[in-house]
Amino acid sequence: MKQVDVLVIGAGQAGLAMGYYLKQQEVSFALLDASDRIGNSWRNRYDSLVLFTPRKYSLPGMPMPGDPNGLPAKDEVADYLEAYAKRYSLPVQLQTQVISMTKTSQSFLLETNRGTYRADKVIVATGPFHTPFVPGFASGVPNEIYQTHSSAYRNPGELRDGPVLVVGAGNSGAQIAAELSRERQVYLSAGSDLHFKPQYILGKSIFWYFDLFGFIQADTGSLLGSWLKKQPEQIYGIELKSLMADRKVLLKPRTVGTKENRILFENGTEAEVSNIVWATGYRSDYRWIRVDGAVDSQGSPVHRGGVSPVSGLYYLGLPWQSSRGSALLGWVGYDAAKLAERIRLS
Repeated sequence: MKQVDVLVIGAGQAGLAMGYYLKQQEVSFALLDASDRIGNSWRNRYDSLVLFTPRKYSLPGMPMPGDPNGLPAKDEVADYLEAYAKRYSLPVQLQTQVISMTKTSQSFLLETNRGTYRADKVIVATGPFHTPFVPGFASGVPNEIYQTHSSAYRNPGELRDGPVLVVGAGNSGAQIAAELSRERQVYLSAGSDLHFKPQYILGKSIFWYFDLFGFIQADTGSLLGSWLKKQPEQIYGIELKSLMADRKVLLKPRTVGTKENRILFENGTEAEVSNIVWATGYRSDYRWIRVDGAVDSQGSPVHRGGVSPVSGLYYLGLPWQSSRGSALLGWVGYDAAKLAERIRLS
């Protein structure tokens, strides 16, 4: 059995930021990650993925190389995370899948595929995106239609000839739809109205303005934070908006089912396609946490600003954990610093 003071589950951007601050304390700690290489959660996404936040917004202590105002590609981010762990000699244990976590009166016990760990404190930094989600009726889509989830999609060359339906109009769905429209007819299915924001205003990233006016770090309990949390999801960049105006991407309402080789939409219209890309997001999976009070009846983490009611248990990197920036590369370090200080004083 391996014993440490603090165990961090996940060595993505949140876990590495936590490691940076724990390194400054006189504690024994380790970061466990199921992947075989740091940054693979980014490497294994679609080839054209580009972040909507500039390079200047990176992890604490180490700026991302390149034009600070430019947008990094996904492999660039992956390499940056790997270099970050190396620079600070963070004790990352790769290929280590946590199977279960229980709690005794004194510590946490974590069973992994590489043995048992005991820790006084645990920080769950696995993020919210665990299991790709597709609606149940996808199983009834005819074999003639090629299906893939955005987590498995890499580039247009994987798809069959003919029109494609992208289901889901978040930033990933928007980027994929724009890419595919260069070669074929694209339908984009959205369950609600689309809201666009330009990526740059007067030569500066829109996130520079968000940061300047306090939007990114507004606490969820504040009036500003509460208002921001209620706002609809934004698509950063206006390329898709232009493509829709030129009818290179045809907007459709919510996808509700299939009929033979046709896709059915909420407003009663139909479309015949050869491909579907499900950009329908993910579901969280915390079933491995077997500690009373750690998750609610829906399986979601119970916490306030990342602090669990279970003594010694913390969460990091969750959307709106404390602010809009909690799950973003450039701001997750602020929550990490707060948790590290709380751990130091406890």
